Amino acid sequence: MLTNNKNVLAWIDEMVALCKPDKIVWLDGSEEQLKALTEEAISTGEMIRLNQEKLPGCLYHRTLPNDVARVEDRTFICSKKEIDAGPTNNWCDPDEMRAKLTAMYDGVMKGRTMYVIPYSMGPFGSPLAKVGVELTDSIYVVLNMDIMTRMGKKAFEDLGDTSDDFVRGLHSKADVDPENRYIVQFPEDNTIWSINSAYGGNVILSKKCFALRIASYQGRNEGWMAEHMLILGIEAPNGEVTYVCAAFPSACGKTNLAMLIPPEVYQKKGYKVWTVGDDIAWLKPGPDGRLYAINPENGFFGVAPGTNMKSNPNALISTQKNTIFTNVAINNDDNTVWWEGLDKNPPENATEWKGAKVNGKEYVADGNKLAHPNSRFTAPAINCPCISPEFNNPDGVPVSAIIFGGRRAKTAPLVYQSFDWKHGTFVGSIMASETTAAAAGATGVVRRDPMAMLPFCGYNMADYWQHWLDMGEKLGDKAPKIFHVNWFRTDDEGNFIWPGFGDNMRVLAWIADRCKGTADAVETAIGYEPKAEDINLEGLDIDINVIKDLLSVDKESWLEDIDRPETGIEAFYAKFGDKLPAEMRKQLDALRDRLSK
Repeated sequence: MLTNNKNVLAWIDEMVALCKPDKIVWLDGSEEQLKALTEEAISTGEMIRLNQEKLPGCLYHRTLPNDVARVEDRTFICSKKEIDAGPTNNWCDPDEMRAKLTAMYDGVMKGRTMYVIPYSMGPFGSPLAKVGVELTDSIYVVLNMDIMTRMGKKAFEDLGDTSDDFVRGLHSKADVDPENRYIVQFPEDNTIWSINSAYGGNVILSKKCFALRIASYQGRNEGWMAEHMLILGIEAPNGEVTYVCAAFPSACGKTNLAMLIPPEVYQKKGYKVWTVGDDIAWLKPGPDGRLYAINPENGFFGVAPGTNMKSNPNALISTQKNTIFTNVAINNDDNTVWWEGLDKNPPENATEWKGAKVNGKEYVADGNKLAHPNSRFTAPAINCPCISPEFNNPDGVPVSAIIFGGRRAKTAPLVYQSFDWKHGTFVGSIMASETTAAAAGATGVVRRDPMAMLPFCGYNMADYWQHWLDMGEKLGDKAPKIFHVNWFRTDDEGNFIWPGFGDNMRVLAWIADRCKGTADAVETAIGYEPKAEDINLEGLDIDINVIKDLLSVDKESWLEDIDRPETGIEAFYAKFGDKLPAEMRKQLDALRDRLSK
């Protein structure tokens, strides 16, 4: 045992009595122990060792074909009252859910080992950090948690011998039965239960389950924020760094922005971009009254397909050592990995993600893909070439701007700034993306995803917006400025107008200058916009009139976005009934009024 904390020990005793493992292993985080577990997982086939010369320390894992992604329809928020979970979460009475799952967990680890994983979310000793303990019967989970968190006995030391402030996570892969798969959060009890999955997003309980669903609830109660946001630093030639957090729904270029490489014209001037986090930010007011952010995670759990040396070199370089690959393809010629979009040369002699050997171009996996479209890499953040020197700063970094973004073909301009924090909260609440051809179903359908938190908010989203408003009151004039960007505006043929990727630096530079008070802006019906000439086009083959078009506000399309049946802002807000903060209604009425003039 690694702790004398009576709360931890009592809970573990209870879970051991329920799950009845043959053996219990406490993870101290030592290299020796992890090495032994890796060898064990390789001997059983749970993990495959890759080419150690080309990919040192890298491992491969394959999940069952029925277990390849997060399962939103099997994910529950079990608060005592249904209204506290809100209309955008699946709810079940906690007593009812506990009874159902207790029967499933009863004896589930007979013949198996239970691994006890203590971990810290955030740097050890940080005032912004929190401790969790995950119990699991999967070595794959242990090895992922070692990458994704700060794992080991030091977490128990930070918790101390008397504290009850730790998140209790119980996971069993059980029979990996999709009909009995549940990912359940009990926010009022700091507890997560996951059963019948072995896929990372459902079983690395530190990730969305703790870092967002449980932490967002904790943050509201304790006066801080847990957000689905990247954190990056923009370093100017004089060495001054402006830190921004940014929230994007999936398929909107979040990881690419987190690890952005500035265009040559900016690099030559001495600009740099530093990655603090690629997915999650915990934000708390600091002693000086400003908002400070830490990345509670210690690694990247990224989507492999589409990651390459052109789209995101820093992400790809991050995967070249001590990384776990899940559901990608194996190149049998040299025992390395491959996925769609890595390069244009799929291996002739390969093992596709389901495990079948294929030769030539006849792939047998679904959709004729060698790698699953949601195949993953779990890579240590320290591998990233642009990881920030402040990554392990226990105090976090001061946040000057918060950026929201979606994928809109016509409505949202390239960039605009909110009038103030209240208006910025409104801007975040109406965030949306349009489905693309890559997504299942019709294209161009608007999906609302406020603050990119729709699947991850651990309580009623209307209360979450109120918490944002309350945080603005608390921060006052020290609150970060709030912006919205849209890299995805299209011309009449459906082609993207803005080049995106590294050139997004040109928009970030204007945002950073706005935060410093050195850039101009024009007031529009939706917020402040840059003058077209204030977006630096040096080295870009784009006419200033194109920028003017990218910044244009089509009032008719905005009014349509408010009143569109089912997917409009009014229809979305209506879901929250009396819970909707009065300020949000006020902001919507004011927007309509400005657009109608």
